[in-house]
Amino acid sequence: MLLVDTHAHLDEFENLKSILKKARRIGVIAVIAVGSSLETNLKILRIGEEFKGYVYSALGIHPWNLTSRPEDVEENFRLIEGEIGKAVAIGEVGLDFWIKTDRNIQVKVFKRAVELAVRYGKPLSIHSRGAWSEAFEIVKSMGVEKAVFHWYSGPEDVLNRILDSGYYVSATPAAQYSRYHIEAVRRVPLESLLLETDCPVVYRGVSSDPSSVVETAKAISSIKGIPVDEVAEKTTRNAVKVFNIRV
Repeated sequence: MLLVDTHAHLDEFENLKSILKKARRIGVIAVIAVGSSLETNLKILRIGEEFKGYVYSALGIHPWNLTSRPEDVEENFRLIEGEIGKAVAIGEVGLDFWIKTDRNIQVKVFKRAVELAVRYGKPLSIHSRGAWSEAFEIVKSMGVEKAVFHWYSGPEDVLNRILDSGYYVSATPAAQYSRYHIEAVRRVPLESLLLETDCPVVYRGVSSDPSSVVETAKAISSIKGIPVDEVAEKTTRNAVKVFNIRV
């Protein structure tokens, strides 16, 4: 199988060389490394340079990181725009209405990120927890062409609108056991699905890394009742199309 992990926080690993070596060994042919703050974006850019042609950088500003100094947010946006040529996507960005951070601030920052994606023709990697409809409406109304709603577990009606708009959904290893995520994956056609790990998230007590994308593929295979090789082939093709990467 040839697999792509489309959402990984590689900046959080200390032993990255061995982690990526393991991923290559089991068939992971590319990793999209997402940033979430000024600090992590700088790390992601360095990792992308070190593992060029294998790790692809996405630069973002996560709603969890908006409690830092306003000047850090501004500097992060300057960095993203200044290094946009090295990024295959804007992400991780989005909304999270399950946290206490002011919703108006979240929306304002997200719209700025979306505007950058539209201006430079980059896909978005979107966090939309508890704000699935709001995130979709912003993306749709601002004319985004390519978007991935990562680890989707929201309402069916919003999912239908996401799919009708030609956007994508990514699945994680939580598709092995999370009821809402399983239901979403079941409803998403393979042509609109991507694989990810969101590593190093812990699933059932085990920390993930890019090689864990195999577990995502197996979960989708089980949910949909199709061969895992077919899952790998079609989702990898989707990843190449969305992020415009060479594999």
